[in-house]
Amino acid sequence: MSAIYFLAIAVLSVAAFLYGRQRGTAFRAAGPDVHSLPSYHGWFTAITVAVPMLILYCIWSPIAPKIIEAEALSRLPAAMQPTDSLSHSALLREISNALAGGALSQNAKPEIQEAAQAWQSLAAMSDYARLGVGLLLAIVGFGWAASRLGKNFRARNNVERAVQLLLILCSVVAILTTLGIVFSVLFETMRFFGKYPWTDFLFGLQWSPQIALRSDQVGQSGAFGFIPLFVGTMLIMLIAMLVAAPVGLFCAIYMAEYATPRFRATAKPILEILAGVPTVVFGFFAALTVAPFIRGLGADFGLDVASESALAAGFVMGIMIIPFVSSLSDDVINAVPQSLRDGAYALGATKSETIKKVILPAALPGIVSALMLAISRAVGETMIVVMAAGLAGNLTFNPLDAVTTITVQIKTLLVGDQEFDSVKTLSAFALGFVLFFFTLTLNVIALKIVQRYREQYD
Repeated sequence: MSAIYFLAIAVLSVAAFLYGRQRGTAFRAAGPDVHSLPSYHGWFTAITVAVPMLILYCIWSPIAPKIIEAEALSRLPAAMQPTDSLSHSALLREISNALAGGALSQNAKPEIQEAAQAWQSLAAMSDYARLGVGLLLAIVGFGWAASRLGKNFRARNNVERAVQLLLILCSVVAILTTLGIVFSVLFETMRFFGKYPWTDFLFGLQWSPQIALRSDQVGQSGAFGFIPLFVGTMLIMLIAMLVAAPVGLFCAIYMAEYATPRFRATAKPILEILAGVPTVVFGFFAALTVAPFIRGLGADFGLDVASESALAAGFVMGIMIIPFVSSLSDDVINAVPQSLRDGAYALGATKSETIKKVILPAALPGIVSALMLAISRAVGETMIVVMAAGLAGNLTFNPLDAVTTITVQIKTLLVGDQEFDSVKTLSAFALGFVLFFFTLTLNVIALKIVQRYREQYD
């Protein structure tokens, strides 16, 4: 029924737009002193029809299912009424299976089948009621808009105000989404710190999240020291940036300043293909090609290289993020005004001197932003680290050893059926919160650098 509802919104909005535009055309034909164009009259009429129906849908859709759910469960006998959240979820699953049909519905209890039928009938009634109320609101909105239309009606101002409100709403949604993410992770992090000391988490030197499920089992008590994961993340990120930053920046300089248009048109799309390769493919490449090569090369020099090493993961990750640095830096260098180049050439500077002394300083804020984006991409990568660096939480600065990262451990802790009340699972939220704070700090630093150096060239 949702599809029918939105189809009704589209049809009625188009009809209202055509009506409003026709009225606006008639006003324009009657005299030249008309405030708004006919299209604005049409958009105003369409908005007054569509907006009430959309608001109704946004209010009705989350509330009606809760009422239907409560009414359907009330049809069950008192002995089958849910007593806790677990039994409540189990009953809802049984009712959903009965609604879906098939073998599961045939084995359902008569009481469950009766509740499913009540659910289905109430849902149908709710959909028809929503459609009816929506059509009524559309008619009321259309009538109000038709009564407002006139020769001196400021339809353009009303439409622009509606568009402005839409843009503000989109901005508020983005802000509220960010706040929701922050607070959802923060609350679970506080629950974790209520079960595990925050000092041991932030300054602990051992990461071993395995704990015994029951008191009669033999298992570890769990060690959730954050330092090994942070060191592993920074080590792999540093290796990746040592590969991506110079290669990507030099590619951008060549593409922007030295390459011919024909070569640039061919080479740049080929370079950016790397950005479209799935990370799991890079992980296979790191595990099957790069890691054995590094291990064999280390053996030739008498070095003990682990089968899964930070060097292999960081090197392949650097290859993966080269397009981020190259493409963004290329755009920034091309955005430098040509007048700066002409002025440097007029003073006798060579091409390389112009690039070093004029173009790169002028493009520095954008290049820093590109590098920060690449760092964030490297910090958030998971698949390459899982396949090439391993899962061992070793505290080491040796790139030839196996390490793990924050994102890999978050993925590992949340895989499978987890109980979101254990220290092991809650530690994933603490890792996510610290990672969020770290990336936020990087962005603030990048913003300060951009603001400081941009002032010299404004």
